Amino acid sequence: MDHHQHPKAPRNLAGYLEAMTRIVFSSGMSWRVVEAKWPGIREAFSDFQPERVARMTAKDVDRLAKDTRVIRNVPKLEATVLNAKEVVAIGKSPGGFKGYLRSLGPAPDAAAALRKRFRYLGDHGSYYFLWSVGEAAPDWDEVARPSRARPAVAAKSKPSRSAPKPSAAATRKPAGR
Repeated sequence: MDHHQHPKAPRNLAGYLEAMTRIVFSSGMSWRVVEAKWPGIREAFSDFQPERVARMTAKDVDRLAKDTRVIRNVPKLEATVLNAKEVVAIGKSPGGFKGYLRSLGPAPDAAAALRKRFRYLGDHGSYYFLWSVGEAAPDWDEVARPSRARPAVAAKSKPSRSAPKPSAAATRKPAGR
């Protein structure tokens, strides 16, 4: 896929679950590792058929945690099953998953709702998910800018005029050093 083109919405729930799961497994990992393991992950999760993944049990997760074809991170494996259950529930509602995403409002509100409802979708992941399924989402630089906008000088703020100045003895270096 050309990463400069805006992706299209998935055609079915499996596409949404796969897009979300790719983000879950990419969190804190090298994309190369995720890409190398993706065919095994896809197979292990039944091509991301949400109903099948949602029926997976703790025993299935334990089995996958020993499977060398997948990334054997138990919390992420569990998150995939829990996220599948949410995808299935949303898919049964009027408007389906696409309607659900559109009902969440502008990207900041939608990202916050996704972080609350789904596991392992953080700040970056929730915005990336929206973008990867063809929803309106600002560039990451725009999203991250407010947290980066804090000037470094804020920590070195000037003392207020009412604050007492340190005495000469307090600012003097000890003798012999």
